[in-house]
Amino acid sequence: MTVKLDKKIVSYKVLTPEARAEAEAANSTTPESLELAVQQMDENVDRPETLHGTTYKIKTPLSDHALYITINDIVLNPGTDHEQRRPFEVFINSKNMDHFQWVVALTRVLSAVFRKGGDCTFLVEEMKAVFDPKGGYFKRGGKFMPSLVAEIGECLETHMKSIGLIEAPELPEHQRRILEQKRAEYESRQSKGKSKDEGGQGGFPEGAQLCGKCMTQAMILMDGCMTCLNCGDSKCG
Repeated sequence: MTVKLDKKIVSYKVLTPEARAEAEAANSTTPESLELAVQQMDENVDRPETLHGTTYKIKTPLSDHALYITINDIVLNPGTDHEQRRPFEVFINSKNMDHFQWVVALTRVLSAVFRKGGDCTFLVEEMKAVFDPKGGYFKRGGKFMPSLVAEIGECLETHMKSIGLIEAPELPEHQRRILEQKRAEYESRQSKGKSKDEGGQGGFPEGAQLCGKCMTQAMILMDGCMTCLNCGDSKCG
């Protein structure tokens, strides 16, 4: 093969086997270079043509119409050991237009935080801590929601748990057995001399109080101590 040189030759160097080996070693892939090659979520990541999404339905007693929350995820480093699924954008749709302005603002802010990268799990606690001055409501299952924003935050938490960003806390086996035993004792006491009924909301005993930790009507008085049958929170420590 003939190569035509358009410029003058000003210097030259003989490529020895040692020089070739050094060049190949310099261009070889190292763990450090692999770490730098891992794609991280940041604002410079372009949106793909197709994203995987999940839609959640929220039906509250505050409105006759439900809210539909769609969270689209982007997959970083697909097919590698560093594959990761991160939320990329969120959309909220409803027939009810009463909350249109703040819903649009909320979706844009959430999507911007997602695309910024870093830890976005803090959004869950911030949203769940929003209280409605007119009072909250109980959702199906007996769990208390302090506001509509808080329920959107719980929906976001559910999604982050499903993609692995948040680990769901689990009660230890021994604590779970103690709660089951306490629940059985409480129900046996309540059923003495009475016909068996369906129980309270969410399958917890009727008359259970609201737990301040998990916001579920599952707090009962056992052995002189208020104990939650859902999360295990106890006033006695």
